[in-house]
Amino acid sequence: MKTVFTTGEAAKICKVSQQTIIRCFDSGQLKGFRVPGSRFRRIPRDILFRFMKENGIPTDALESGKRKALVVDDDEELVELIRDVLEADGRFEVRVANNGFDAGMMVKEYHPDIIVLDVMLPDINGKEVCQRVRSDSALDDVKIICISGMVEADKIGELKDAGANEFLQKPFEVENLVDRMCHLLDVQPG
Repeated sequence: MKTVFTTGEAAKICKVSQQTIIRCFDSGQLKGFRVPGSRFRRIPRDILFRFMKENGIPTDALESGKRKALVVDDDEELVELIRDVLEADGRFEVRVANNGFDAGMMVKEYHPDIIVLDVMLPDINGKEVCQRVRSDSALDDVKIICISGMVEADKIGELKDAGANEFLQKPFEVENLVDRMCHLLDVQPG
């Protein structure tokens, strides 16, 4: 469990920009200390927790320290496999949805850090899910990795235009997926 955070880490946890954290730090709203002999700012966990409470920022990201992943795929075996690997990894809290409708509801309520999204869902295509997530500014920080077994190169471009951060062709190694997720979220390799 981390006890001291950089301004960048604090910004991610609070879901605000790093500049906002630096401004709060420099104005004294957010207490902390500077690393001796440098200008690096550091914020102890208890102070960050209090700051989040006082400002009505949900503290669940700080409490669990885990990143929230939403896995959306109608292939239940694959979903279970991804869930098992992510939960065993220990850095992710995982929720799953088997169709686009459930995914849409969950994204709003759960506010995941990252969505692993099958492009070929039974009720809606992945591109539409990407567009819906991207059209909601409250979800600007959500990363999306699209996965699919049958996608032509031009469709991959369309998915990226619709807001996907990455694309993985099925079948893939789940470890490769976890690496990509960690990379997108700046999570240190375990």
